Amino acid sequence: MGPWKRFLLPVSVILLAGCTTTGGPTSAASPPVPTPAGSGAAGCGSRVETGPLPEWARTGFSGDARMPHVMGENGDIVAALFGHPLRVTREDGSSNKILWVSRAAGTSPDPASSPTLEITATLNGTDTRVSREVAGGPGPSIIDLPQAGCWHLELRWSGRTDTVDLVYAPE
Repeated sequence: MGPWKRFLLPVSVILLAGCTTTGGPTSAASPPVPTPAGSGAAGCGSRVETGPLPEWARTGFSGDARMPHVMGENGDIVAALFGHPLRVTREDGSSNKILWVSRAAGTSPDPASSPTLEITATLNGTDTRVSREVAGGPGPSIIDLPQAGCWHLELRWSGRTDTVDLVYAPE
C-alpha cells in the first residue's frame, strides 16, 4: 500500500464518522434489547430499555435502579421486568415477574373506577386475546401469557389507560 493510500483510508473513515446523524441528542440510555429469536415479534412496538428507571418509578430501589423495563406509550406506567426475558415456559423455576409502576396522576383518580390493573393482551397478528388482573392496581405481578410472540397490552387502572408491547420468548 502506497503512502497516500495509508493516509487516505483513516481520513476517509474519520470523515464518514463525522458525517453521520443521530436524529437528535444522545443520552446515556442503553440500546434496545434484541427481540428473542423465534419469538415471531419482529417490529414489536415497545422497546426494552436496560438503563435506569425513570426518576418517578424508582421508589424502593437503591442506586441508579438499572434494570430491563418498558415504558407505556403514554408515559403513565412502566413495566420493570424482573423476569427478563419474559418466557412462555420457564424450566428453571423463575417467573415472569413484572413490577408495574404508575406515574403519579396529575388529577385525582375517578373514585368510581377500580384501582385494579386490568390487562387485555392481544397477540400481534392474531385474534388471540387474554385478560389478566393485578389486584390493588399497579404493583408486583406474575404475568404469564399462552404463546410466544409480541403481545400488545391495553392497561386500565383508576380511570387511567396506557399500552405496552411485551415480547414473550418460547423457552
